Amino acid sequence: MESPHQLVNISEIDSSARKLNTTTDDGKHDQAAPEHMQTLDTNVEQSKADSLMASEDIPVKVDMQELATQPSAEKHHNSRMSGIATSAQRGIKGLKFLDKNLAGKKGWHTIEKRFDKSAVNGRLQKENFAPCIGMAESKEFAGKLFEALARRRNLNPENGITKEELNEFWKEMTDQNFDSRLRIFFDMCDNNGDGQLTEDEVKEVIILSASANKLSKLKAHAAAYAALVMKELDPYEHGYIEILQLETLIRGLVSSQGPERTFRRSHGLAKTMIPRLYRKRDNRFINRAEDFIHENWKRIWVISLWITMNIALAVWKFEQYRRRSAFEVMGYCVCTAKAAAETLKLNMALILIPVCRNTLTRLRSTVLNLIFPFDDNINLHKIIALAIATGAVVHTLAHVTCDFPRLITCPNSKFMATLGPYFNYKQPTYPSLLASIPGVTGILMIIIMSFSFTLATHSFRRSVVKLPSPLHHLAGFNAFWYAHHLLALVYVLLVLHSYFIFLTKKWYKRTTWMYLTIPILFYACERFIRKIRENSYNVGVSKAAIYPGNVLSIHMNKPPGFKYKSGMYLFVKCPDVSPYEWHPFSITSAPGDDYLSVHIRALGDWTTALRNLFGKACESEVKSKKANLVRLETTVVADVELQDTRFPKIFIDGPYGAPAQDYKKYDILLLVGLGIGATPFISILRDLLNNTQFNKEMQRENKSDADNKENIPGRAYFYWVTREQGSFEWFKGVMNDVAESDHDNIIEMHNYLTSVYEEGDVRSAIIAMVQSLQYAKIGVDIVSGSKIRTHFARPNWRKVFSDLASEHKASQIGVFYCGSSMLAKQLRDLSQEFSHDTTTRFDFHKENF
Repeated sequence: MESPHQLVNISEIDSSARKLNTTTDDGKHDQAAPEHMQTLDTNVEQSKADSLMASEDIPVKVDMQELATQPSAEKHHNSRMSGIATSAQRGIKGLKFLDKNLAGKKGWHTIEKRFDKSAVNGRLQKENFAPCIGMAESKEFAGKLFEALARRRNLNPENGITKEELNEFWKEMTDQNFDSRLRIFFDMCDNNGDGQLTEDEVKEVIILSASANKLSKLKAHAAAYAALVMKELDPYEHGYIEILQLETLIRGLVSSQGPERTFRRSHGLAKTMIPRLYRKRDNRFINRAEDFIHENWKRIWVISLWITMNIALAVWKFEQYRRRSAFEVMGYCVCTAKAAAETLKLNMALILIPVCRNTLTRLRSTVLNLIFPFDDNINLHKIIALAIATGAVVHTLAHVTCDFPRLITCPNSKFMATLGPYFNYKQPTYPSLLASIPGVTGILMIIIMSFSFTLATHSFRRSVVKLPSPLHHLAGFNAFWYAHHLLALVYVLLVLHSYFIFLTKKWYKRTTWMYLTIPILFYACERFIRKIRENSYNVGVSKAAIYPGNVLSIHMNKPPGFKYKSGMYLFVKCPDVSPYEWHPFSITSAPGDDYLSVHIRALGDWTTALRNLFGKACESEVKSKKANLVRLETTVVADVELQDTRFPKIFIDGPYGAPAQDYKKYDILLLVGLGIGATPFISILRDLLNNTQFNKEMQRENKSDADNKENIPGRAYFYWVTREQGSFEWFKGVMNDVAESDHDNIIEMHNYLTSVYEEGDVRSAIIAMVQSLQYAKIGVDIVSGSKIRTHFARPNWRKVFSDLASEHKASQIGVFYCGSSMLAKQLRDLSQEFSHDTTTRFDFHKENF
């Protein structure tokens, strides 16, 4: 009779493998599970349908001791005969050793060229194997692969390989058979080639994978994770695992082409469901134009109104001077100069309105929000600035290259008869015109505006431009901030310039002050309100944390009367860094929290100085034992009582409106944050949890008053994409709160780590195994350290939109994004495309400061 410890129920292995990706503690499907894992059940069921144990539903038992005594090849053959991997041979294309370009039909030509460049005496050495096959960033891992492939052919890795041998390597790595790839992967782990993986060998490959994927924390815990793998795959403690056990686990983790085919098929079906009128080529342009107008009508009518005002003023002033005596001397040159000047007056006034943030924030809560695009205030500010620059150039060139030469070369008799009274009956010279008050003020304005506008461009503001010392100080946010404040002097010069102009004598016809008075008063009030808030908002820092990735978290006590909505932002000033500079940051606490928090990433001079200042304060608090110390690599958290704190003094101003604050008007939310761009949405997630809990309490108390119930979106999908594992420390608490408190599945969180190779790549295969085992065991993700599973590489955004359109038909989905402009274009285009092609409406919003 067989002893129990010698028998393994294969159907139980299938069942346990399936459990790794199906449910969480509360019975919900794991929302952050890799997409390919959702097809595991289908593959397993198909496998069972092709095997006797499935058709008869009889457990098949395998004698593990007998398998252990067989040669490796025979044991591998027996595992095939057991029917476990039947489905793996039917389309699973995981464990990729090469990228898509090299794995294609033309891939060998690329590798052959690289061989010719790297080979010495016709042989490719081990150290050159990684760049040759496209693994330049994973040299240690590629070295392991090289040794495994050489060992299988009884080659000495130290001697290198020929082109023919490299071709054999390439054919094996690109083999579409899953079993072949699995054998290579197993041999990589199996250092001595005995067909058995010990715990030390598993630990070594975990370390290699962690290094290749820049997962320093996982690398530090490699021993513990190796022990976990051995415990799961070697339950009877033989001290080793074989390819059969490894295959059972990895088969459910590698990528499948099934979901992609399903997506393409379903997307094509959605296309056929579009009305016939829209599918016609003749009507495509008309329909897209209609959709464009529907989505951008606020911007269109505002820009149209602005352009109309500029054109009307320019034409009016042009015609006015065409009928004046100055036209007889200077002709159309003076008409052009004065027309450009009139638009300059208007635009110098209007450019202040988009930066009156308090005014715009209040207007957001009025009916005007329905017709004005308040989210585009900064973009409008930039457009007007471009118009100012254009007007200034036209006005200046028309004067200095046309008007001035005509004035000084005009016959004296004609000049005195037409323009003599305007110049005190003295014909000017070119130097005298430049040295006059209008000339000097005009030159100064051009210089200051050119300097300020140049430093405000993206290249200078974001320090893209690298200037030599000491000019390097002209690049960066600080240079932009101080240079922009020089424009206050431009307004003074503009008033002087217009007051002393030559061709207008009556003061009430010098209309510049009429344009500027109200906007300047508004802006002055804005600055006055900021000063009042600076003194009245008495905030104290209660807690500070410095996280990996140079992110500073500041928790402050909430000032009385400080009311805000999730998605809003505030300005922060630290006098110890700079007594004048204010910088905007998203509020990461929820309106219902009893504290106020922001997360600041050190990217520029000011944020770096602030981070260093708080870092010293944290260290001093820890040394004086007045704070609780929590170290997570480079993380230092200081938590102290308010009255004992010695943190730097912080001033705040706000709150100010942002696109994300209007999230409640949508049925569904899609929140996308890149890196620190997650900050605006953390407050929204907190607020959703708080409001959900509030609504539940109202229901328990049998209060059905609709006025008291919070109207919140029915579902929120949060996608956070970051390239640093340490970034997950920033909001680990929020992620755990969502996992624990969101019993109604209101919030679906997806974390993506781009430093890890995509799911299916051999370099991340062991990471995926350990991740699934650890998550199934204790419900904690090894990458993020939270209860939310982490995906590898970048999201398939088209599939995200397709799934949302299928899941939420005829719904209004608000797409809110904070991050780089490159992804913003892709998300905007997808929002428009799926709004056109489906019944779901996607409204895209990008955060702008």
